[in-house]
Amino acid sequence: MNARTWSLLALLGMIWGGSFFFARVAVVHVPPATLVLLRVAIAALALHVYVAGRFDLYSTLWARRREFLVLGLINNAVPHMLIFLGQTEIGAGLASILNATTPIFTVLIANRLTEDEKLSTRKLAGCLVGLAGTAVLIGPSALAPLAGGDGPPLWAVILPVLAAASYGAAATYGKRFRTVAPPVTAAGQLTASTLLMLPVACMIDTPWLLPAPPLPAVLAVLALALLSTAYGYILFFRIMAEAGATNTSLVTLLVPPSAILAGMVFLGEKLTTLGIAGMALVLAGLVVLDGRLPLFRRRPSRARRGEKA
Repeated sequence: MNARTWSLLALLGMIWGGSFFFARVAVVHVPPATLVLLRVAIAALALHVYVAGRFDLYSTLWARRREFLVLGLINNAVPHMLIFLGQTEIGAGLASILNATTPIFTVLIANRLTEDEKLSTRKLAGCLVGLAGTAVLIGPSALAPLAGGDGPPLWAVILPVLAAASYGAAATYGKRFRTVAPPVTAAGQLTASTLLMLPVACMIDTPWLLPAPPLPAVLAVLALALLSTAYGYILFFRIMAEAGATNTSLVTLLVPPSAILAGMVFLGEKLTTLGIAGMALVLAGLVVLDGRLPLFRRRPSRARRGEKA
């Protein structure tokens, strides 16, 4: 990736780090299914206004409607729901750390389903280190309730990991939209997500009966929808078109610091020693996967070095 792509990736990391903070504020007052619906519906509306019929929007949406439904399901509806459910019990920092396993799942899924992103020794090593970090993060949470501790329930910790697996599948599936303008892909998947989540939210939450949320929750929902979702996905699909699935999924390396800082400053959250150790292992796995440090960079074969000479 060139410098411009890296700068876009860093910007997206900060924006999506903020999404965990906004979600933690909003989910206290808005049930998860309704929060997902509001997030994708407001973002979809904003993108339709932004695109305003350009890029051959509506004919593309209709022609690829089945693909957008799949993408909306695995990249929005399912992972957002899992993360928001988990965040009813865990903080923004831990949720973002667990979600940082996305590149690991992306590598494993891409190896299975694509021809140009196959598993290598370096990628396998990165996956193993990253999975070890996830085990460190999940392990104490699983044992705390058994020991009479006050740690979050295991299900709340596992849900963001399952969301990461869904994001990994979406990153691989999203490669088929490389030739589509990023705003159109973003608008298409969010429109599909809205159609998928509308009956779910109505059945589970009956949102028309819910009390009006306070102003901070309303502002958090708007920031989550407009900044972290509408604008965030335009950046995401632009990076995807330039850098591929695995490189794009590295954005989750940059998300935890932003989410942790916001949680500590505004929500009074704390990161435990085991949490730091687990995050360090996850980040180490991502560094190995990235392969840009000289220690992990693959050396050219002797034959290729001879050809260059």
